[in-house]
Amino acid sequence: MVVPAKSAKHKTARTGIGILGLGVAIALLYYGRVFFITVIIASMIAFLLDPAVVLFMKLRLPRGVASFTVCSIGLVCLYFAGLGLYTESVAMVGDLPAYGERINELVDSASLRIERFEQNIYKTLVPKRFQDSTPPAEPPPSVVTHGRRGKQQAAPQPQEPPPIQEVRVRPEPTTMFSYISNYLSGFYDVILMASFVPFLVYFLLSWRDHLRLRFLYLFEGEAQRAAEQAWGGVGDMVRAYVIGNFMLGVLLTVASAILFASVKLPYWLVVAPLSGFLSLVPYIGLPLAMIPPMVAALPASREATVYLFLAASVSLLHLFALNLLYPKFVGARVHLNPLVVTVALMFWGMLWGGIGLLLAIPITAAIKAVCDNVGSLQAYGRLLGD
Repeated sequence: MVVPAKSAKHKTARTGIGILGLGVAIALLYYGRVFFITVIIASMIAFLLDPAVVLFMKLRLPRGVASFTVCSIGLVCLYFAGLGLYTESVAMVGDLPAYGERINELVDSASLRIERFEQNIYKTLVPKRFQDSTPPAEPPPSVVTHGRRGKQQAAPQPQEPPPIQEVRVRPEPTTMFSYISNYLSGFYDVILMASFVPFLVYFLLSWRDHLRLRFLYLFEGEAQRAAEQAWGGVGDMVRAYVIGNFMLGVLLTVASAILFASVKLPYWLVVAPLSGFLSLVPYIGLPLAMIPPMVAALPASREATVYLFLAASVSLLHLFALNLLYPKFVGARVHLNPLVVTVALMFWGMLWGGIGLLLAIPITAAIKAVCDNVGSLQAYGRLLGD
């Protein structure tokens, strides 16, 4: 009779320790979100570039040299993409007055329509006799005095003293450097961690085999074999997810660019990639993908057919990619059921905000890959699976 009591106490203690550990892990993920997001993004970029490193290694280049070459090519491509974005942004700044006039016109038109709608409701609900019987405004009372001949004369109103003018001291104008420094001070941690991403990517690529061996040395026997399978499963899943989403984003970008250029949409070279990759955001990708082309078309077109064409084309591309291409590029490797995906988006979005929505699926799929390859955790992998 004593053994069951001890086992029950052990189970209770283990449950309490597990709940406490889970709470500590969630708090650590929340307060250290900038660090963990940086490491996860660098790891995903490394998985994305690893096939290119393997290709250069087949040309008999050492892994360190191949990793440096691939990182350099990636930075050069990023530089040219940033240069093109900067060029288009400079041209867009010149058109800001046109955007402002168009937005003011839309706001004034909406306000006029709302005012007319309110007037129509007032005329409909309030009877006409009450609308026409508004009493005239009474003149303000005045003090009356009698003159010598008995005539009434209005007494002069007392004049109010002129208001005292306040002397305001203008603050010194803020310099551009101070404004930029004050604005960027809130993003100091993000900028600092982002500067480590290229170095992390390079070391993850060049030291991949070394890190894998050192990780496996932490285990022995069957545990080492399970750890090796989990390492391979996570790598295959993350690589399939990252490369699949990247290829799908490129296809959507090309298709969007062709459609936007056909209607002569301004700045389609910038709008097409934004719309294509925003379409991949889970659940809210369609409305996000519509925003860039709609905003770009404001000063260029006043016809409703152009906006209908943009909305229809973006919707068709999104539905085609989500229903036909996404299962082939990404869904075949992830295998998460919709309920788990929804809960993961809520959880990681609550912890890390917008970036958590983008990382929720690969993180959850990586956890499932670990559970699938560890014997004691396979039941949880089946729970997460489709």
